[in-house]
Amino acid sequence: MGVSLSVGNYAAHPFCLEGLGLHVYCAEELCYCLKENAFLLDMDLLSDKLVNWIRQECGLEDLAKELYTMVHRKGSLSAFVTRILEYVGFYDLQEIQEVERILKRGAGLSILEKRALRIDQLLDLHKYVAAISEYDALLSSWDEASAGSSMARPDLKSKLFHNRGIALAGLMRYRHAAESFYSAYETDGNEESLRCFFVAKRMELKAKDYVAFAAGMPEYTDVTLKLEKEVERMNKVWESCADYHRLNTRPLFREEDEPGYQEESGHILAALKEAYRSQATF
Repeated sequence: MGVSLSVGNYAAHPFCLEGLGLHVYCAEELCYCLKENAFLLDMDLLSDKLVNWIRQECGLEDLAKELYTMVHRKGSLSAFVTRILEYVGFYDLQEIQEVERILKRGAGLSILEKRALRIDQLLDLHKYVAAISEYDALLSSWDEASAGSSMARPDLKSKLFHNRGIALAGLMRYRHAAESFYSAYETDGNEESLRCFFVAKRMELKAKDYVAFAAGMPEYTDVTLKLEKEVERMNKVWESCADYHRLNTRPLFREEDEPGYQEESGHILAALKEAYRSQATF
């Protein structure tokens, strides 16, 4: 986003985006709130109240005329929001297209599903700490948030637990990840969540401890046997990779060129730290 001139007037009276609990005083603030909360917007945004505020408080007569037509012809939410963003010019084309994609993706979803979708976006961006915090907040308020909602399906709650497990595994918190995956499995019997539960336990425990753990759950023998076959296959793939051979020749590299070994190790560690830092921050 580059530097841009203000569009329209600074309002004497703010507009309240009721679904978000936010007040805005100018077109740029409106754009910022629409973009940052795109996952939570719904058709209630298309209203004469907002159009009149844009006309009367911001002085944007031309934009208000276009939006008025969209409201009364029952246009789409994505077209309505993107027109505001395009007119004000607060964001570049790529950012506006991303908002449009989010709005189209969320069309027809319940508020619960939209909240889950927004958190999943944090997961996709590897913002694991932020995602875990948001998953925890939604799950802790699940009964209240889902009250009276026909969209509060068990599979949605299961997905929240499952994706929370993925975020925890991304931070190498395998014990907690396993707990989350098992909660997902208990919620709706998703077999993928059960498989991920055993994957996380395998990462958490030493080999002999994992064997004992798996043996103590004979009802899931088929799952653990399939997992071992998958691990064996992945090990073979890993052993054929250039990185595997590079890592296995590092002891020899150290003997032959200690300064070069230390310099390369520093670069590798710096890259790993930066990758982890980007995952662990909001």
